[in-house]
Amino acid sequence: MEPVLFYGVPQGCSFGSIVALEWLGEPYRLCRIEMMERPWPAAYAKLNPRMLTPALLTDDGAPLVESLAILQHIGSRKLGAGIGFAQGTREFDRLNQMLSYLMTNFFFSFGPLWTVYETEGLTDAQKDLLRRMGEEDVRNQCAYVDRVLAGSEWLLGNRKTVADAYMAGVARWAEYHRLFDMEAEYPHFARYLKTLRSDPAVRFADAIEKGERARGNGSFKGHVALDEVLDLAAAKRTPERVVS
Repeated sequence: MEPVLFYGVPQGCSFGSIVALEWLGEPYRLCRIEMMERPWPAAYAKLNPRMLTPALLTDDGAPLVESLAILQHIGSRKLGAGIGFAQGTREFDRLNQMLSYLMTNFFFSFGPLWTVYETEGLTDAQKDLLRRMGEEDVRNQCAYVDRVLAGSEWLLGNRKTVADAYMAGVARWAEYHRLFDMEAEYPHFARYLKTLRSDPAVRFADAIEKGERARGNGSFKGHVALDEVLDLAAAKRTPERVVS
């Protein structure tokens, strides 16, 4: 069984894992989770009891959750693809450091903005405070990333990695919330985002999220239903009975 990625829409950070799988170039399938629908399918808790995306069902039928773990898993599957590094190397440490930053400081800077978007019953004063808090923190993180990219094509230098795949999913939030003119204020970051948007894997992931017909590099083998995946995984993990 090919690995199956469970991705959330709309605007899920699991977007980056789709991009990484396309860059990897090995067969995989997808299972779509509509995050705005409540409650989520109860069966999903078998994969991730926290009921969050992404989740990855590996080719041996074992579930893996958390973006950091999933992206490092993808990057290490085929080191020749160049999007990950061998553990124990300096390059691996730098990648781990960048991923950790993106999934903490950068990711959480948008928290107040999403709270305004998702929470009912807030007063105008509460909304204004949250927006100011969010914009200030997002600006700080974008300024840092802009400095990182001042002399680099990608986050870690001159080759794209799973960190860039993840950034493709979360950096778009700044544009979604219309906080500032990225090109005018953070030109290196803006140039980098243009490069990402033109990447075939990013365009593929965008089409997948929108439910449009997507043309990838041939690695994507189609969508599967949640129940079907769980049945396949259970069969994969169940040892065959030996008949004597």
